[in-house]
Amino acid sequence: MIDSKASIDPSAELDEGVTVGPFTVIGPNVQIGKGSTIGPHVVINGPTTMGQDNRVFQFASVGEDPQDKKYAGEETRLEIGDRNVIREFTTINRGTAQDAIATRIGNDNLLMAYTHVAHDCQLGNQIILANAASLGGHVTVGDWAILGGFSMAHQFSHIGAHSFCAMGSVINKDIPPYVTVSGHPAKPYGINSEGLRRRGFSAETIQQLKRGYKIIYKQQHTIEEALKQLRLLDVNCEAIRLYIDFLESSERGIVR
Repeated sequence: MIDSKASIDPSAELDEGVTVGPFTVIGPNVQIGKGSTIGPHVVINGPTTMGQDNRVFQFASVGEDPQDKKYAGEETRLEIGDRNVIREFTTINRGTAQDAIATRIGNDNLLMAYTHVAHDCQLGNQIILANAASLGGHVTVGDWAILGGFSMAHQFSHIGAHSFCAMGSVINKDIPPYVTVSGHPAKPYGINSEGLRRRGFSAETIQQLKRGYKIIYKQQHTIEEALKQLRLLDVNCEAIRLYIDFLESSERGIVR
């Protein structure tokens, strides 16, 4: 299951059923869970842990040093969950001592070709980064978010769950959950209704989320005023809680 032309450090730990293609280099302090497939010409450096049933395509660079001038060789980590697909030429860097120490990627994510996940990013589950989408350092991405091709997220940005960023979006503020954005800089254009329907959200819940969007964006409220109105909606709709929690924790301000 390991090609004779691959280079595997003796300290690397590969579980049963792991496949490694030719000319791949797996460095020290790397752990790869069972059933994972690592293609040819991949480089994986540690400390990196990768769960089960992941697939890494050719020419990806996983677990490399952070691209941060403050990095001075500290031991930092990359943690990847299960069933992720990492396509060609994707680059994923480890964390830094100045922040989370670890870059983390959850489960069931699709990172298409040429995507970049910088140091200290925290990604949830079921996320799609389309071709050449790039995350600056310290970016947080919630579950089920989608970033279109060639979209870019500024350092420390937070991208809410179930949000949708159109192709080429330039994200320099936080994006609340459920919101669709587009443009340079990214601006809001309603909620991701189609994505929510595909994920089984009821028509009633989607309608409530649209009301929440109007409170945030259409009624000229400050964030504090919007939060007061959203808390009234929250009595009837648990999904509104994501709006509230996100706005309460946003430090960069939200896209407008």
